[in-house]
Amino acid sequence: MFVTYILSKVRSYLRYRETVRELSQLTDRELDDLGISRFQIDNIARQHATA
Repeated sequence: MFVTYILSKVRSYLRYRETVRELSQLTDRELDDLGISRFQIDNIARQHATA
């Protein structure tokens, strides 16, 4: 049970980092088209990782 919990946390963190990386690579124009500000990337990535 504990190992399953740890693995889920690791997967969640990896999903968070991937989302941050992908969104950070977008230009300000592309982010604006998506309705995202650069300062929102962290919050969006956290929401995505926990979903």
